[in-house]
Amino acid sequence: MDIAITGSSGLIGTKLRSHLERGGHRVLRVVRRAGDRPSSDEMLWDPAAGTIDERALDGIDAVVHLAGEGIGEKRWTAEQKERIRSSRTDGTTLLATTLAHLDRAPKRLLSGSAIGFYGDTGERPTDESGPAGTGYLPDLCIAWENAAQPAIDAGISTAFLRTGVVLSPDGGALARQLPFFKAGLGGRRGSGRQFISWIDIDDYITAVEWLLTADVEGPVNLTAPTPVTNATFVKALGRALHRPTTIIPMFGPRMLFGKELADTLLLESQRIIPAVLDRSGHEFTYPTIDASLGHLVA
Repeated sequence: MDIAITGSSGLIGTKLRSHLERGGHRVLRVVRRAGDRPSSDEMLWDPAAGTIDERALDGIDAVVHLAGEGIGEKRWTAEQKERIRSSRTDGTTLLATTLAHLDRAPKRLLSGSAIGFYGDTGERPTDESGPAGTGYLPDLCIAWENAAQPAIDAGISTAFLRTGVVLSPDGGALARQLPFFKAGLGGRRGSGRQFISWIDIDDYITAVEWLLTADVEGPVNLTAPTPVTNATFVKALGRALHRPTTIIPMFGPRMLFGKELADTLLLESQRIIPAVLDRSGHEFTYPTIDASLGHLVA
């Protein structure tokens, strides 16, 4: 297949590109690089300016849209929240509108989203039929998914990648925690009863590959089938590293990232189930937290 990927330089995009190319697919990287000519495997776009090389997309078989400002990289000031929102909605609108008007439009669009759609679900197992939550992240995810409507209206088969906490030692939440846990300073947050809906990065990549050809449309939860509590996750990571764990007070993250961001990412509970992947026949290589962490950090 000929597959275009936005966000191809990020943690997930880099690994997905390599995996697909090893599988014999041709990958076209959709990049923003002012002043440079794209290489033969690249095309340029600028969502903020509303520009895109639509000729390069004509005849592509599928598009995987992963681009967007990081959710937890900076304090959630009003400006940062708007930057996060616009990086998702503007890019998705531009891409979906462009694809809809191509003479040879792709048959498949996998468009980024997140399990933040559901908000705090407490201890309630929640699959793709669950309602949207309330607050900044649910509202963001709703707008993000709605921005892909032009592609859907044009008849392009579209699935939304509602992504959980992707575990990788090379970036993201796990990589940020590893130095503390290796030093014996890692621990649970709050009560530890809040659920974490995680997925091993290798399982994420193979799930996306599966979805490129699967007869699945609409939201797809990209999470492992066994979400765990924060306390269980902490104990599993300590076991994998052969290090003790403790209890970490929240004042540090709140001072660093602000209360809203810290509490949303660290204390809210999301017990999300990948029902669509399960029904579609996809199989996880690392379905349990011990299997995943043993593979990633041991």
